[in-house]
Amino acid sequence: NPIVNELVIMPDIEKRLEAFVRCGHGVIVFPGGVGTAEEILYLLGILLHPDNVDLPFPVVFTGRQENAEYFEMIDKFIRNALGDEAASKYEIIIDDPIRVAQTMKQGMKDVETFRRAMQDAYYFNWMLKIDPVFQLPFEPNHDNMRALELHRDQPVHLIAANLRKAFSGIVAGNVKESGIRQVQEKGPFEIAGDPTLIKPLEAMLEQFVAQNRMKLPGSSAYRPSYRIVSGAA
Repeated sequence: NPIVNELVIMPDIEKRLEAFVRCGHGVIVFPGGVGTAEEILYLLGILLHPDNVDLPFPVVFTGRQENAEYFEMIDKFIRNALGDEAASKYEIIIDDPIRVAQTMKQGMKDVETFRRAMQDAYYFNWMLKIDPVFQLPFEPNHDNMRALELHRDQPVHLIAANLRKAFSGIVAGNVKESGIRQVQEKGPFEIAGDPTLIKPLEAMLEQFVAQNRMKLPGSSAYRPSYRIVSGAA
């Protein structure tokens, strides 16, 4: 990959995503699939922690005009699941790379000003509070997926954390050897929880399938690695 100038191999996805946020000064998100949704929820979950409420960190969702529907879908899901506060943590800019660059440049200036004022390092985000739920590895298997706490009786950053795990399990079932093997042997991972979270999740996943965002290009027709189960978790 010509964009990578320093290769660091992390032991798990949680450490990889934490490194992005610790070492970065902002994030630009391009259209993707369930893996991108997992990364978005990880990032928003951290930024929604009460200890991080005043910490500047620019986030922009962007793509071409034909990608607008993707981000509208993501935005609708986030607002439904996590509320408008979560949506305030990012900006959607479609088909305007100059504005993206200007927005990120200003956001990074705000980050530098904040870190200087707080005497925090510019190269590493020491002040960022990351709850252990975002650091401890999640092992996607049938028991863990069925036991996810997908309900609203918890702080919003923990709702994001558990939704992130759901997407992580789907990614594993779609493309990772261990996840694929488990699905082949025991059937799809079951995801259950509060209908106000589960129904929008199911709707978005169905749109991912319709837009061919759940499988690798050129592969056979997608067979879901998950099954949405009605009722409480």
